[in-house]
Amino acid sequence: MKRVLAFIGSPRSLGNCELMVKEISRHIVEPHELRLLRLSDFDIRPCRGCYACLFGDKGCVLKDEFSLVLDEILAADAYLVASPTYFLGPASVMKRLTDRWLALYPHVEKLWGRPGVAVSIAGIEGNEGYSQVGLESFLKLLLADIKASRVVYGALPGEVFSGPGNRAVAAELAASLFAERREDDSPSCPVCGGRTFRFLGAGKVRCMLCSSSGTVAADGDELLFHMRTGEHAMFVSLEAAVEHRSWLRGMKEKFLAERTQLKQITGGYVEGGTWVKPGGDSHG
Repeated sequence: MKRVLAFIGSPRSLGNCELMVKEISRHIVEPHELRLLRLSDFDIRPCRGCYACLFGDKGCVLKDEFSLVLDEILAADAYLVASPTYFLGPASVMKRLTDRWLALYPHVEKLWGRPGVAVSIAGIEGNEGYSQVGLESFLKLLLADIKASRVVYGALPGEVFSGPGNRAVAAELAASLFAERREDDSPSCPVCGGRTFRFLGAGKVRCMLCSSSGTVAADGDELLFHMRTGEHAMFVSLEAAVEHRSWLRGMKEKFLAERTQLKQITGGYVEGGTWVKPGGDSHG
């Protein structure tokens, strides 16, 4: 039996995100257990950037509940991701979790290529902003194979299924999860399949999902993207992800070798400004 792990970005019980992932689960034909993570239930603290989790098997040094989430990730066979749109982007709990995913790199070989689908839910049609690419990034950083992602609309709890259309979307996402990826006719990045780009002028573009750079040109009614794989294209292959892990570990070694020189630079910025602290205390 498969284990399908659902990440829910909404704090609402029986909100549209929870309903959507449960509806997707009902349409998955493979026998599976649905495991649900409401991220707001967990104490997940900001990453300290210490890189300790990249070495050995000690995991993260922070004493919070991230290890519970990591255990569920490692035990899963596939992922569902759902988040509401808050101010034109996914819920902040999604980003706080991905900021801790340096701790995934010791497990790259085990995690690479597990299937995942994502659904972003917005209250106003056309006002989803960057929420879809945010969830696609969530899956990419999880080292997953994105089989499909969609945007649906519904503001009030349950409104996502007030009509029949979104149940069909749930069925489509369910059918995609364990199937071969279907080619999309829309313009996309040839490196990662992303469909969101930053236009830099003079025909230059950068993919917002994998950060590869290239050019875009019009061929009649069609846009053609010519991209070159970036130096740290960790999403292209398992080998690239392993190489990026080696680079990250090397940065820790580089810091230890250069910390005296770096401390001389940072020491010049000890003074300046007034820090605002909790409780109303301030100091320069």
